[in-house]
Amino acid sequence: MSEPQGSENTRKLPVLEKSDDAGGLGQSASAAAYEPLETLDDKDARQGRFWSARRVPACVLAILLFVIAGFFLYDVAAVRAGRSALELRKWFARQLAERPLDDTAVLVGAGIAAALGLWLILLAATPGLRDVLPMRRTHRDVRAGLHRGAAAMALRDRAMEVAGVQSVRVRVKRRKVDVRAVSHFRELDDVRADLDSTLTDGIQGLGLSRSPGLAVRVVRPGRKG
Repeated sequence: MSEPQGSENTRKLPVLEKSDDAGGLGQSASAAAYEPLETLDDKDARQGRFWSARRVPACVLAILLFVIAGFFLYDVAAVRAGRSALELRKWFARQLAERPLDDTAVLVGAGIAAALGLWLILLAATPGLRDVLPMRRTHRDVRAGLHRGAAAMALRDRAMEVAGVQSVRVRVKRRKVDVRAVSHFRELDDVRADLDSTLTDGIQGLGLSRSPGLAVRVVRPGRKG
């Protein structure tokens, strides 16, 4: 019995391209791009990354500034009360006055201070939370994110349902999902095609704001011993 022509459920299969470097390893790879889910308009649905609170750097910087400010405040108050300045401040002032600018210690200290400053500027200018992938908004007042580990676990479970897959490793990045599967039977291209189709649905089902690309690699299990 033949299938009816023009069925709406017919899905265009991905083009199979054999890898040139497969050689005797029996490897197969593919890459594809996916359309995002249809929820709100693209202008409203697409979301940027979540901004981190930067609690650890902010706490470290606050404690450091508190200690330094408290030290100098105590020393100034002691001098105003008629006591002599602390030896540490005298030594520090003497070092700044006597050491030339090209001294090794001055250059090292300036380099460390500059590196810390650039690090703090970078933390302030970047979102952070790289492990949280923003999801497309289905409601204007609600934002959601999906952890990369959870996304990788969900895709791994979907991949293990494909016939012929013995084991699979999934790595979810910001722009790409890397999948390496081991197949112990069936043709590698057939397994790869089923993985492409299954993981396409899986990636779309995650509901991410920006659907990542997919790279699938299928190999045979190595020989034991």
